[in-house]
Amino acid sequence: MVSIYQSLDEKGYATVPGVLSREECHRLSGLYDDELLFRSTINMERYRFGKGEYKYFNYPLPPAIQMLRQSLYGPLASFANAWMHHLSITYHYPLSHEQLLEACKDKGQTRATPLMLRYETGGFNTLHQDLYGDIYFPFQVVLVLSAPGKDYEGGEFVLVEQLPRAQSRVQVIQPRQGDAVIFTTQYRPVKRARGFYRAKMKHGVSPLKSGTRYALGIIFHDAA
Repeated sequence: MVSIYQSLDEKGYATVPGVLSREECHRLSGLYDDELLFRSTINMERYRFGKGEYKYFNYPLPPAIQMLRQSLYGPLASFANAWMHHLSITYHYPLSHEQLLEACKDKGQTRATPLMLRYETGGFNTLHQDLYGDIYFPFQVVLVLSAPGKDYEGGEFVLVEQLPRAQSRVQVIQPRQGDAVIFTTQYRPVKRARGFYRAKMKHGVSPLKSGTRYALGIIFHDAA
């Protein structure tokens, strides 16, 4: 985990290779057509979010996704609190995911946020942040379920960091099938001479040149 924490500190994201096998990726992407699993479907063009489609899972989550959400949260919670300390933010994230969801519930955030995304040729996602309410966890995860270079071309994961009094920094990542990208939900702390400042970050997906790209998004907080 040390190298993951270091990458999050320095770049605002970290890639974890081989979290899912090819077979697990195929099984998860196969959930996309089971409408009973989802609470809503979003057409990106309709809302000017880009071009493509994503679906939010409903509770109860499929067991594999529930397990991923819980197992990924624990190692990130203490690191999230270290970031809050750097930024002099008094909020303390609980170390269990169940307690985070209870805090969300107290704020009226009860809707599940894990989602499945599908892009086809020409599809893309504009730069954005996934906040959904007063309570939001500072990290989220995307797992690519399709194989770049085989199932699709293009469709890189893009992060843009807005630096005070400077040009924005763009980072382009192409995870392999089954890789996870952990990235900041809103900002990362950047050290300066007199402490830390917040570098705001947004994420998106570049246009697909061909094929179809499925991805699973794990957001740890619930939505209002």
